[in-house]
Amino acid sequence: MQYANQTTVSPEKSRGEIEHTLTGYGATGFMYGWHEGKAVIVFEFHSKRMRFTLDLPTEANAAITPQGRRRHGKAAILKAYEQEQRRKWRSLALSIKSKLVAVQDGISTVEYEFLANIIMPNGMTVGEWAVPQIDKAYESGNMPPLLLGSGSPHQS
Repeated sequence: MQYANQTTVSPEKSRGEIEHTLTGYGATGFMYGWHEGKAVIVFEFHSKRMRFTLDLPTEANAAITPQGRRRHGKAAILKAYEQEQRRKWRSLALSIKSKLVAVQDGISTVEYEFLANIIMPNGMTVGEWAVPQIDKAYESGNMPPLLLGSGSPHQS
């Protein structure tokens, strides 16, 4: 079962909630935008800039049910499309809030919670850089030097 699959909260309200939550936890900047089927939230928190990219549903995606059946009728497709938009935004709001709570309560740190989303000086997130490196390491069985630093994995 997908989280928030019956939500009635609009995407606009969820985005506003994300901004309000970030402000309440001490974020010092916030930005939202969208382009070609993706929405982006960028914010500054604890002197670091984070980026979350949300793949937005399309009407073509909504034409297919989770069971792989085809929806019939424009109204049914539009209803499923709008529901998926609402669901995705609720999921993002929950994800960001849970990370902020973990940091505030000392369960984790900003770096651990937001590591994949931290924007590096070259504009890439740590996740955008690291995931291909991790995939290569698993494919080859060898650790890339950039993940390990210099020297052997047994050095301290």
